[in-house]
Amino acid sequence: MQIPVERAETFYLPPSARRPEDWSAIPPAERVFRWTEQRQQRRVVPPTGFIIGQQAYARINHNRWVADCPCGSAQVVSPADPRMACTECGLGWVRLVFPDDPGAVEQSVSADLPHLRNWWNFDDPTNPYRVVQGETDPEDEDPEADDARFAEETL
Repeated sequence: MQIPVERAETFYLPPSARRPEDWSAIPPAERVFRWTEQRQQRRVVPPTGFIIGQQAYARINHNRWVADCPCGSAQVVSPADPRMACTECGLGWVRLVFPDDPGAVEQSVSADLPHLRNWWNFDDPTNPYRVVQGETDPEDEDPEADDARFAEETL
């Protein structure tokens, strides 16, 4: 049986004493607020408006769709509700950028073990594998040339 990539609607579930469908009326992006109240015993209120001009990129990290907040926090997100607000710093709603076909991306990592399933949006400026036009890939550089350059600089 294939283990699906985790999304907000399957990650943020009510306590075990309640049925999962008890939260079915809550949009996936807002479930993190209810989950935080239940699990961390912290009262957090979802923001009421969007931050204009701000966006975050969704990525797959260890088999979960996640998005990072500028404060350093992150949360599990869903392409079914492409927005995020931070329960840590209180950042308002920001638009999430998902790939055009999230299902195809999930399928592209499905052969990997769940803990090895990772994917970054190419346009994400924090993507560590992104090579910008004009830059060189560090793995393509000649280590002997670097050693020679270092020897010249230290003389």
